[in-house]
Amino acid sequence: MSASTYLLFYVNDPQRSADWYAQLLQTAPLEASPGFALFALADGTRLGLWKQAAVQPASQQAAGATELCLMLDSQAAVNTEFARWQTLTLPVLQAPQDMDFGFTCVTADPDGHRIRIFHPAA
Repeated sequence: MSASTYLLFYVNDPQRSADWYAQLLQTAPLEASPGFALFALADGTRLGLWKQAAVQPASQQAAGATELCLMLDSQAAVNTEFARWQTLTLPVLQAPQDMDFGFTCVTADPDGHRIRIFHPAA
């Protein structure tokens, strides 16, 4: 199967979420409407923000059960990005720290979806 990769997060307010992700990702959405916004990630993956009330078939799943994980080039890059998060006053779910898989930290979007950045362990 040949396919592109899309991740969909169900959100309460796609415009509010699009504004939040535009700051986080430092890029504008590829498309935006009252019910949906779409971002392109650096690796070609697409991140869609779909209005929860419009999702078909309906889903009642809570945000935060999965994570969007973004791998960075170095531990210093993780620290730099975390410092930028702090200037944006993003919530800190996990401050930068070493874990078995690498150096990492976590924030959450307005709907509770978790975003982890990390540099893998050697």
